[in-house]
Amino acid sequence: MGPRAAGLPPFRADAPQVYTRAQWNARSPKRAAEILDRPPDHIVVHHTASANSKDRSLGHAFDLSRQIQKWHMDGNGWNDSGQQLTISRGGIVMEGRNQSLAAIRARNLAVGAHVLHHNQHTIGIENEGTYTGAKVPRRLWDSLVEVCAWLCLAYNLEPAEAIVGHRDYNSTSCPGDVLYARLPELRRSVADRLNGSGGAKGSASGLVTSILPSFDGMG
Repeated sequence: MGPRAAGLPPFRADAPQVYTRAQWNARSPKRAAEILDRPPDHIVVHHTASANSKDRSLGHAFDLSRQIQKWHMDGNGWNDSGQQLTISRGGIVMEGRNQSLAAIRARNLAVGAHVLHHNQHTIGIENEGTYTGAKVPRRLWDSLVEVCAWLCLAYNLEPAEAIVGHRDYNSTSCPGDVLYARLPELRRSVADRLNGSGGAKGSASGLVTSILPSFDGMG
């Protein structure tokens, strides 16, 4: 049974449902994330380069986050998951690196390990799957649009300037040709979402607080 059939609401920028590290049973990091008292200036879109699973369940999404953390800590030797946020192919959004949600809430940056030489000014989103040729699932895409709108509001970023792909910084195929080709569409969709909610850059002061509730419990 998929997550929507199970009654899980879709992710929305004005009511963000982000599953915490405690909920997906994260390991303790080797070292606490560095917290910078300033916002990132770019949102970096990644793909996990993993199998394009048909499993849209919450259990699968949590297992994905644990597997990513294992790859990053045991395989790469990093202190924790590299990215700040993860989206499953079912559109389920999860916290990645430790302290990421608290940092977003405070308009700060929990420094990750997702973009070589550019971790001090970027926030990263891992999207489950390999998009060198495969299409992006609708549920994942819808959540990606909403997550980027949420982050643009939280950090007062302009989508046309802020949203980039991993390959814009490093020599990599990430986030895959298909997803990378859709980044212009992503920027437009996020801008439309912000304009439609009355939260375009420069007019977000009345909206940002309402879309950043406490991240206790279920987010």
